[in-house]
Amino acid sequence: MRKIVVTSALPYANGSIHIGHLVEYIQTDIWVRFQKMQGHETYYVCADDTHGTPIMLRAEKEGITPEELIKKVHIEHSKDFSDFFVNFDNFYSTNSPENHELSQTVYKKLKQNKKIITKSIEQFYDPVKEMFLPDRFIKGNVLNVTLKINMVIHVKLVVQRMRLQN
Repeated sequence: MRKIVVTSALPYANGSIHIGHLVEYIQTDIWVRFQKMQGHETYYVCADDTHGTPIMLRAEKEGITPEELIKKVHIEHSKDFSDFFVNFDNFYSTNSPENHELSQTVYKKLKQNKKIITKSIEQFYDPVKEMFLPDRFIKGNVLNVTLKINMVIHVKLVVQRMRLQN
């Protein structure tokens, strides 16, 4: 018996699921069900990707907080997946306390092993909103600034076989 953890691309929490998304989730769900039928201990996990400027901007446009938008979209996504019989063992959120803790643990271990460096990059800044913007959201009065950020430059984590600890 194999122990398998499976995921799909995380749906972004600023918009609806469309047919292009569903193709991947349905295909993955079929594969997971097959693995389970073969007697393998298989877990299909996924989460709404709840980080990024597009979420903040859509929430602002709707007059709600990003957290309210994330909750609203999660309910919509969960219903869509259920309507198409996509059966996750766990469908959650990248905004969860567990994910924050796990992300920090991974980051600290990578930094300790010198897999993370600090590098200067140029990024667009909106002085009106007082925030940095991804390139595709540049409008109006934007300054080009240099920002020091911690950045994963090269992390070679090719996981060919995951083993779950009991």
